[in-house]
Amino acid sequence: MSELAQNTILVICGPTAVGKTAVAIELAKALKTEIISADSRQCFKELGIAVAKPNTEELKAIPHHFIDSHSIHQEFNAGIFETFALAKVNEIFKKQPIAVMVGGTGLYIKSFCEGMDDMPSIDPVIRQNIIELYAQNGLNWLQESVQKNDPDFWQIAEQNNPQRLMRALEIWQATGKSIIEFRTANKKQRPFQIIKIGLEMPRELLNERINQRVDLMVEAGLVQEALALFPHCQNNALQTVGYQELFEYFNKKISLEKAIEQIKINTRHYAKRQMTWFKKDPSIHWFDARNASVENMLEPLK
Repeated sequence: MSELAQNTILVICGPTAVGKTAVAIELAKALKTEIISADSRQCFKELGIAVAKPNTEELKAIPHHFIDSHSIHQEFNAGIFETFALAKVNEIFKKQPIAVMVGGTGLYIKSFCEGMDDMPSIDPVIRQNIIELYAQNGLNWLQESVQKNDPDFWQIAEQNNPQRLMRALEIWQATGKSIIEFRTANKKQRPFQIIKIGLEMPRELLNERINQRVDLMVEAGLVQEALALFPHCQNNALQTVGYQELFEYFNKKISLEKAIEQIKINTRHYAKRQMTWFKKDPSIHWFDARNASVENMLEPLK
């Protein structure tokens, strides 16, 4: 790999539970390089089981960046990730001509590869009105409003993330257009090669893996983890599948059994939205996660 004509980053993407972490570690070992996590939740040190962080052995095997790097009380978004990740990649390139990025947060990967789009300015009155309506009417109102007014975005949105939903709604109210229309700006040219590798598997098998993983998370202490975070339940980082459902249980709105089943359902829906996002990117080289080998995945480098 030292004969590469230019610095290169391999981006491993795909839906949750497809096996991205294991594949990324295999690749990083083969290439003797480091991993940058493109996950909007694994960067928070307070979060653990619910966000499926690499385990201690995996973190020891390969240097990882943006795992446990921030607190839920700090702001961390796609724009901040872009700045941090570009700086970290440059550090890695001083040692190696290749780096690995892995994650399922499509917007983070897009911001790194292409830069962030210029969004329209929003009248503060519109923003404040939406914030007040959300405070009065709750998440269901917000979800229904976005689904009605911006159905294209709704299909790929983090549907339990009020900040993202309010952002989409305020742009629609201000411009009459979907937030997606503002994600078509000119791509920034990066001074390195980017190769995207997508992992997929049949929907039925992925759903089985998701259900099994949720059961393992519960056995590993997911309920206790969520209970410890319950005092911070309004924090934006905790508007996350795996926590929100258990917060409903703690608030005595649903049973524990129902909360666990809802985590499985919502995770399956999230995986479907991730695939909808990634399948729109024609530059991704897709591999069946069940038999993807390091040799096959490095083929695009040759």
